[in-house]
Amino acid sequence: MTITTAKRSRLPRPLCLAPMAAALLAALPAHAELTVTPTFSLSETYTDNVNLRSDASKRSSFVTEAVPGINVLAKSSRVEFSANARLYYFNYSEDDVPGVRNSQHQYDANGRFNVVDQLFYVDASAGASARSISAFGPIAENGNRYSDENKTDVKTWRVSPYLTHRFGNFASGILRYSHDSVDTDSGSMFGDSTADGISLDVVSGTGFRNVGWNVRLSRQDVDNERFGDTSSQNALLGLNYRLGSTLALTATAGYDKYDYQALGGRTSGASWSGGFAWTPSPRTSLQMSVGRHYLGNTGTLAALHRSRHSVWRMGYSDTVTTSRSQFTLPAAIDTASMLDSLFAASIPDPVLRRQAVEGYIRAAGLPATLADNINYLTNRYMRQKLFQASSAFNWRHSSAVLSAYASERTALSSAESDSGLLGSQLRALNDSVRQLGVTAAYNYRLSARSSALASLSVTRARSLDTDLESKQNTLRLGMTHRFGRSVRGSLEVRRVVGDSEVSRRDYTENAVAATLTVQL
Repeated sequence: MTITTAKRSRLPRPLCLAPMAAALLAALPAHAELTVTPTFSLSETYTDNVNLRSDASKRSSFVTEAVPGINVLAKSSRVEFSANARLYYFNYSEDDVPGVRNSQHQYDANGRFNVVDQLFYVDASAGASARSISAFGPIAENGNRYSDENKTDVKTWRVSPYLTHRFGNFASGILRYSHDSVDTDSGSMFGDSTADGISLDVVSGTGFRNVGWNVRLSRQDVDNERFGDTSSQNALLGLNYRLGSTLALTATAGYDKYDYQALGGRTSGASWSGGFAWTPSPRTSLQMSVGRHYLGNTGTLAALHRSRHSVWRMGYSDTVTTSRSQFTLPAAIDTASMLDSLFAASIPDPVLRRQAVEGYIRAAGLPATLADNINYLTNRYMRQKLFQASSAFNWRHSSAVLSAYASERTALSSAESDSGLLGSQLRALNDSVRQLGVTAAYNYRLSARSSALASLSVTRARSLDTDLESKQNTLRLGMTHRFGRSVRGSLEVRRVVGDSEVSRRDYTENAVAATLTVQL
């Protein structure tokens, strides 16, 4: 795979890629447990609205879908690597159907390379998938893959070498450099960009028994090919005091500085917070804080509880962020990691557990992240208040995944950078956006080889400044059957109902699909 860009980088390209090359050269001699699993799926779908248009202009079609794919897992003393890739090819029974795709690619790769043990490491990742251009239209991540409505391909990659060192029992530190890139289709008017960042994290060691501390210093410079350069600088000091074996008080103080074309007001200032961390058992934890930064009052929440048959998570954050930063480091809850925690008790082997998790995600039609509908394309800095809650259950004959989110984004930088995305008449659409969503999936095992599936996704988006809204509901009902160790079939019925006050149209899709998947 080769990814090329025409953007300027703060480092020459050979230097940007040198850490990855060094890590690979160092890792090659190491013996690795390598698992390569090719797959191939063939689907036939009938849909009465293949391009997700209004009733007056919708088109029905039979769609033949061929999907070759591959999963790769590698692990050794120096390498941890996982990757999966899918190529989707679509053939339509109707000729010249407007607003549909002929193909789509999706991949996700993550690697960690141990170049010098306990000193020098390299993290690397790359990904590509179809994403929603706007929060006010058909959701690209959930439902019809064929329509090109409100959809663009987003490609990201990131290389991050870092040094670690332990200063006896006093402290340990990590010095990290990162270089990343975010690219989209040329027609989306989303500014393709590269970023260079450096950070230093120092955490107190075992020499501090009841009082702990940590320091974080970071800087990132972003080069956007359409809208110039921006930067951010952050400093944070954290303290914690243990009141007992399970409870600690926490406090932070810091300073943040951002450089972008602001709407007005401050772009820098001090911050502080106070709270507590409670860990009554290895399966339960709760962290809360309240405080203030230069934009006003703020707070955080992180709660986790695990039992033999369930996992519960809840979180709240209040941050300054961008769409590009959430593409490179997603803020949503990773579906696979949550299911991995759930299946750990019943499937101890990590390789078999990963395969079970991936199979469950595909069969239930779950997104890669449980709150995947939050992000949309905007070139602006924004303050995001985000609440997320999710739970997963695994019973004797069934399993279920539930998630909900509520977010509010308030723009901090000028709307001029989004004029190409929104147009002059809708330039205030992304000034303040509130999003709500709920996803539920249920799997009932009819036998050792067969399962019945049901999933429901409900999303809402509202522009608080223009009072325009968008809604989408997606319902899936299906059955899967394993014909052999490597052959699986499925039958699915799908209904998508949505409307958007921005485009002033409603859309409805009813579809039935039969799929045969072979693991080679």
